Order: sequence, then C-alpha cells, then structure tokens
Amino acid sequence: MSLQIGIVGFPNVGKSTLFEAITKKQVDRENYPFCTIDPNVGVVAVPDERVDALVKLTNSAKKIYTTIEFVDIAGLVEGASQGAGLGNKFLANIRDVDAIIYVLRVFKNSQIINTRSEINILKDREILETELILKDLETAEKRLASLEREVKSGDKQALKEQAILQSIYEALKQGRPAKSVIVKSEDIKIIKSLQLLTSKPAIYLLNGEEGDVPMEVRNVFENNQWSYLIMDVLSEADYADASSEEREAVGLPAEPKLNELIKKSYEILDLITFFTTGADETRAWTLKKGSKAPQAGGVIHSDFEEYFIRAEVINWKKLIEAGGFAAAREKGLIRTEGKDYVVEDGDVIEIKSGK
Repeated sequence: MSLQIGIVGFPNVGKSTLFEAITKKQVDRENYPFCTIDPNVGVVAVPDERVDALVKLTNSAKKIYTTIEFVDIAGLVEGASQGAGLGNKFLANIRDVDAIIYVLRVFKNSQIINTRSEINILKDREILETELILKDLETAEKRLASLEREVKSGDKQALKEQAILQSIYEALKQGRPAKSVIVKSEDIKIIKSLQLLTSKPAIYLLNGEEGDVPMEVRNVFENNQWSYLIMDVLSEADYADASSEEREAVGLPAEPKLNELIKKSYEILDLITFFTTGADETRAWTLKKGSKAPQAGGVIHSDFEEYFIRAEVINWKKLIEAGGFAAAREKGLIRTEGKDYVVEDGDVIEIKSGK
C-alpha cells in the first residue's frame, strides 16, 4: 500500500527543512520563495518498537517496517486557487497525496523572509484552507455541470453522485471543507474519485517552540478537533540523529518529535499495523482499520485473499510474553479465525490458504 503525505504551507515556513529532517534527503531550501518548484519525494519507515521486539523474539534475519512517502510541495500563496504564484502547479501536485501536513510558521526570525505581513497561526491556517476550498468549489461546479447530462440520460449512479456532490458543494460555499460533510461508508469511493483537496485528512504542524504558541490558539485547534503538533523543525533537523542524552542536554525531548509526526501521519489515514514474523523476516503490514482477515492476506499476496481458509492470530505482546509460538500454542493463546475476523492493530498473523 503506497501512502503519500503532502507537506504544504506558505513559502519559508520550514517545509523543506522538515522534509530534509524526515527523509535525510538533501533538498534545496534557500532563503527565497518558490525555491521548491517540483515536489521532492522521500520514503521513510514508520518507527515501530513492536517490529524490533518481534525480531529479537524470533531471531529474524531481516526486519521490514511499514513506510510512508512524504512529498515536499511548492509554497502556497494567497490567490493560488486563481493561479497566483505557483498555484495551479501546487494544486495539481497536492491532488495526488492521501493526507496533508500544513506547516504554519510560529518562529520569529528576521533573517528568514516572511511572505506574510505578520505571524498569525490561525489566519494562516484559514487562508490555506480557503485556497483549497476555492479550488474544490471550481472542481465541484465543473463536475456538477457534467453530471447534469448523465442524470438526464437516466444514469442512477450519476444521480447518486450528484446528490452527494451537491451537499459538498453547499458546504464549500459556506466555507466548510468537503470532509465536514458526513457520508455513508459505501459512498466514500465516490468522494475519493472526485479528488477534492479538502476531503483529505490533515495535520497542522506549528513550527516553533512550545512557549511560542498561545493557549488560546491551542484551544481553538483542540475545540475544532484539528490534529496538530508543535515542533521546532530546525532543532529537530539539527538533532535528528542525536542520542536521547544529547537531545535532553540541549532541552529537546528524548524521543524525536519527527517520530511522533510520522506516527500521527499514519494514524490520520485510519490505518492499523499487523505483523508476520519468523526466522526469515519480521514485517509490519499496513491495513485499513476495519478490514477482515482475507484482506490482510491480500496485502501479503493476492492468492492469500482469493484462496483464504483461515488465519492464526495472536496479539504481539502476548506472543512476546509467552516467549514464542510454541509456548503460545501450549497456553492456547493462538486463535484460529475465519473470514469474518476483523483484524486488530498489533495482531501477529499467519494466513492459511488453499494455494
């Protein structure tokens, strides 16, 4: 499962520094707007101590983490929806990602040009979202116009899409993002096919120190249930490879906040992780929350889903506590599950198939 997270924001807010820190991939980040024109893409592993524990348990020769692609996209400016700056190029790039990290400037540094007139976290957030809403309005209007012809021809699927899109269009006109409209689970595919920018899950990364973010701003984010993280991106970039002791010595948390951001990015996509482990390898696999055992098998190999018979399942922690598969079997901790079993985060699974 290939997952992409887009890093967006106004020019010079720390997007490319963040990208460099996450991926350890050097990219241009000179001190002028639009330095990043084409999206830089880097693949990173999702930190997971469960993989390390299982490797130690089964003496695996190889370990494989789940991964996410991070995409550093050109800086957005007010008026991008109308083509200002690199607006149209920016918006074309962002359509392809699964979720978005909005980087908002909190830090004060006169040496780094601020393309905004002031540092205003909430105003910047509002402008960024407004630009995406305006572009979605344009997309929705065009699609509604084309649906009219399909509806008149008696296409029932077109009629269903028209009803959903009309609700979204009304929300967009009111300044609300597409994801604010509640739709039935069976209609999610229709929403995804529209590639609306404001339908994507989002994290707001407030680039600065904890003390720079006023409590009233935090309250607004929390009251609106906007996922956010406060991070001094430059410090995290400088000490990305430092030990816990070295980080604490300079006043940084022992655990890199970059790890927290990567994990949070994974979570907002509503994904879980299951594992396979043995002497050859321990591997983490990505699966949509609510998926069943055959679908988990399909992630490993298509034949496992098509010819699924059963799954042998145990929670990773119970497997560790038992001391291995043999002891876990003796204690009756390994369950046999059928095709209706809903996979849980942390399951260690062995799929039995007819091929």
